[in-house]
Amino acid sequence: MRKRSDFNSEHSFDWPALEKLRPYFLSPPGKRWFFQTGNDGAFLAIEGLNNTGHLRPGTGRIDIRLEMCGHPELGVFLYYLKTGGDDRGAFSSKGDLTKLREWVRTLHNDPMPVGLYIPYADAWLAVKEFIETDGELPKSIEWIANSDLPPDTFPDP
Repeated sequence: MRKRSDFNSEHSFDWPALEKLRPYFLSPPGKRWFFQTGNDGAFLAIEGLNNTGHLRPGTGRIDIRLEMCGHPELGVFLYYLKTGGDDRGAFSSKGDLTKLREWVRTLHNDPMPVGLYIPYADAWLAVKEFIETDGELPKSIEWIANSDLPPDTFPDP
């Protein structure tokens, strides 16, 4: 099993310590996340969970990825993807679903649905749980299966 991360434009073949991540979520507004670097996205990933690292993707290897996109006012959008294994799937953090047809542009100019952003403190609980459980889908927040989202929730840039 191999862990990887990209957080605050720092790439690593491990996950950052919780103490290092906490300020990105729990600092006062204007001091959290890392908008000053020109990046609003991050990820934590596991490749080859449950001794499947010797397999190629799509041939039984179990990979998990937690992607994050922060916004100064809206909070954080979380995207969980598990490929391989019995309980694979794609899930998004469940914010105010009445705002699914409202979009905000990321720093990379991609449109993201406002209704999938959650508060920073809630996102912190989910990220912390993800790390502590080695990639389990966090139960501390509500998720929606991407297959249950309306078409065009994620429009083309």
